[in-house]
Amino acid sequence: MGFQKPAWLDALYTEKFFVGCCYHETLKKNEKNVCCLDCCASICPHCLPSHRNHRLLQVRRYVYHEVVRLEDLEKLIDCTNVQAYTINSAKVVFIKKRPQNRQFKGAANYCTSCDRSLQDPFIHCSLGCKVDFVLKHYKDLSPFLKKCKILTLGPDFLFPVQDMMGGSEEETTNETLNSTIVDGEDPMSWSSGSSSGSSENYNMIISPIACTEIVRKRRSALYYHPDQVKVKVTSSDDEMASSIMNNRRKGTPHRSPFC
Repeated sequence: MGFQKPAWLDALYTEKFFVGCCYHETLKKNEKNVCCLDCCASICPHCLPSHRNHRLLQVRRYVYHEVVRLEDLEKLIDCTNVQAYTINSAKVVFIKKRPQNRQFKGAANYCTSCDRSLQDPFIHCSLGCKVDFVLKHYKDLSPFLKKCKILTLGPDFLFPVQDMMGGSEEETTNETLNSTIVDGEDPMSWSSGSSSGSSENYNMIISPIACTEIVRKRRSALYYHPDQVKVKVTSSDDEMASSIMNNRRKGTPHRSPFC
């Protein structure tokens, strides 16, 4: 391979992240925070369905710089002697160089490329610094590269709620507007649109907090992981409804007798 870098490494170093996606300008949460290693491009969470079977690397931001998890990066390239930092209980590595103008006296080590002070025994402050060091001294990067055929996003990656529900943001909004909580004799009943004119009762009994959370989550284009979206709905039982209502109503106050 010689001086040539792999295409995905150049893309990770040159692509712009945390900018709006031009293909999903009208959607919320469209910042590019994923690097597709097969397409060598930065993508946003709404682009993921088109890259379902590709190798995906999540890019994060730490002190205004792009970082990646050390666990993910070690599957692609040897990260020995690169100083890692801990954020949210996960070790991350900076992608690009971070030159330091002022030198601190008494530092154990300095970065081989940008002279940044480091902890012992590290000698590289970023992935880019190590790549430049290897190409300068060893003239070949291939011994440090690893074969990785499968690379998926971590369990903490949050997907847009409209992509999980199988519809666009506009469809999700319309569905939210059509779903209403009916105020009647039984404030705990959630009436479906197909129950009008029928002798049977198809109402579902759920807690008001659950109803509020469902509407709030659909109206705001928040992110959710598929394993975290679970809505518990109880069976339509008159006794359960009455017991919930009794718990909500205040009973007769009992005062202690006067002595």
